[in-house]
Amino acid sequence: MSAFLSSMKVILICMLAGTLFSLPSAASAQHPSTGSGPAFNGDKALNYTRDFVAIGPRWPTSPGHAKAEAFLRAHLEHDQLEEDTFIANTPIGPVNMRNFIVRFPGKKDGVIVIGTHYETNYYLKNINFVGANDGGSTTGLLLALADHFREEVARTKQLEGYSVWLVFFDGEEAIQSWSQSDSTYGSRHLAAKWGRDGTLQRIKAFILADMIGDKDLDIQRETSSTSWLVAVVRQAAHKFGYDKYFFQRDEAVEDDHLAFLNRGVPAIDVIDLDYGPNNSYHHTAQDTMDKVSAHSLTIDGDVFLETIRLIDQR
Repeated sequence: MSAFLSSMKVILICMLAGTLFSLPSAASAQHPSTGSGPAFNGDKALNYTRDFVAIGPRWPTSPGHAKAEAFLRAHLEHDQLEEDTFIANTPIGPVNMRNFIVRFPGKKDGVIVIGTHYETNYYLKNINFVGANDGGSTTGLLLALADHFREEVARTKQLEGYSVWLVFFDGEEAIQSWSQSDSTYGSRHLAAKWGRDGTLQRIKAFILADMIGDKDLDIQRETSSTSWLVAVVRQAAHKFGYDKYFFQRDEAVEDDHLAFLNRGVPAIDVIDLDYGPNNSYHHTAQDTMDKVSAHSLTIDGDVFLETIRLIDQR
């Protein structure tokens, strides 16, 4: 009888161990993917940010801006990359600018656009403003997202849902002083161009990322953003228990999303315009890498990927 009980105990232990090892881990259950690939890598996004910010100031017409262009080109040249060049009429005269657009094809007819700006302010060119959070962190975020989509397309040829286009806008910052005519040069140019050629009709959602690498992440609900997109982002954040980082207060923000929103494209500005005590780091030399974290970028990436998945299901 004792030998029989011992044998039964061994069998039960083996069965229990097999059950435990077959359960999915909490991380794999919680982290999103537009396909079956790995979860978003915030550490990689931070490394991209660090390398990009190391270029230094990158205001239009500067050597740093040319280096920023070369950086993006080197990381995206093997993708479906378009360089959208144009001449912006600015307070300092005509300025050559360049948007970068990288396309990852999907199975569904339609496009989700994710955007950021990558340059720094011309009028801050004398204070060594490197824009680690403002322009830098979201450039790193989109480059890491590009890696994610590239791996998925390599496995499956197409994303499971809509195509995803990543846009790195030039000229979001004012050259002299913020106004409707002296700001958002790249997005205004591209929205008008896509309006003329019919591309806007294909866009299911436009998602803008701005200043969301901040260690003290506090993303506002931008009040002009499309309500159903706000709800989808909120749902995506709730899935991972990220509620406290999103939409705890409202704020109206003029940004690159408005050029698309004003042309009827559903759009949202995912922005943390509360950077440092009383926003004291914004547009100052204190916007440096020590204020940016992989944790915040992981939150951003998780929510963006889950948002795409939810939009694909609509």
